[in-house]
Amino acid sequence: MNIHEYQGKAILKSFGVRVQEGIVADTVDQAVEAAQKLKDEYNSDWVVVKAQIHAGGRGKGGGVKLAKNLDEVKEKAGAIIGMQLVTPQTGPEGKKVNKVLIAQDVYYPGESETKEFYVSVLLDRAKGRNIIMYSTEGGMDIEEVAEHTPDKIFKEEIDPKVGLQGFQARKIAFNLGLSGDAFKDMTKFITALYKAYIATDSSMFEINPVLKTSDNKILAVDAKVNLDDNALYRHPDYAALRDTSEEDPTEVEASKSNLNYVKLDGNVGCMVNGAGLAMATMDIIKIAGGEPANFLDVGGTANAQTVKAGFNIILQDPNVRAILINIFGGIVRCDRVAQGVIDAYQEIGNIPVPIIVRLQGTNAAEAKELIDNSGLKVFSAILLKEAAERVKEVLAN
Repeated sequence: MNIHEYQGKAILKSFGVRVQEGIVADTVDQAVEAAQKLKDEYNSDWVVVKAQIHAGGRGKGGGVKLAKNLDEVKEKAGAIIGMQLVTPQTGPEGKKVNKVLIAQDVYYPGESETKEFYVSVLLDRAKGRNIIMYSTEGGMDIEEVAEHTPDKIFKEEIDPKVGLQGFQARKIAFNLGLSGDAFKDMTKFITALYKAYIATDSSMFEINPVLKTSDNKILAVDAKVNLDDNALYRHPDYAALRDTSEEDPTEVEASKSNLNYVKLDGNVGCMVNGAGLAMATMDIIKIAGGEPANFLDVGGTANAQTVKAGFNIILQDPNVRAILINIFGGIVRCDRVAQGVIDAYQEIGNIPVPIIVRLQGTNAAEAKELIDNSGLKVFSAILLKEAAERVKEVLAN
């Protein structure tokens, strides 16, 4: 589950990670009020107005602006709130900005120069270990750094038996070229950051940039946090941070019915039980000359209610020309699923696209008989090859 920058910073701060302070605002008036509070606390007229959406590259799209006084805060917050922000990560349609973060100016003059770094904590699935990935080239796209100057990217593997060790935090600070107070502060920063990552059951923490201020403090200027959906039951306070306005509406609806759904760009809707079978089904659709319109896993207990919910979600996509239901009856009986398909079809009413139902496993023959005798516009199949041929037929018409 992705969360906003201001939410991620609040989590980091609760674990002792120093962050760029800020106040979130939903309106222009709130933005001006927030800027005044920051001015009073930090004695600086300058603030940063940052769009809050679930996407990176906000600065490139005009979603991050420096304001030098309250009049500029009003002007720039007014321009950002409500805009359709397009970044390299949003796609051409962009995302609507509903709120902004008014953040303190941390690039103030001092005895030494400021310096930006990149730091992230994530799981290396190939090695089965968490890693801390970091670079001296902060503030840039890490993909570009990896492509053009891979020698500037470092990785520190964390042994799950002992966790992050002190010498590893110091090694990171050393590789970043720090010394003195900045070195000590970076070791504290890395230690607190990793502690936050573990305690929150996160999938990723990405801080870009991590800033060394002119007075040698280390702090997070940005925070991209992804929380593990499967662990949210242990963190109800974090689950409450979900912003469904940032998500695809059909995916939100699917989650309410406990369906795993991801929208794609094809023309054949899929309804399958099991992620592996879903992947195989999408392959079959492509072999048949179609393109999958979605990934939809109804789980191992498919029934009339889940099938109906799946139909309703798939049919919201105007590009769908056919629906392929592919169920393996292991725990669930195929005849019950077939009856669920018939009941859902009759309850929904007129479904404008042909439906191919492939049921294999327990009571598959009985399921096929139910489908064939239903009198509905539903085509049955037992073999995967048959299902592919049916898909090819309906797409040809």
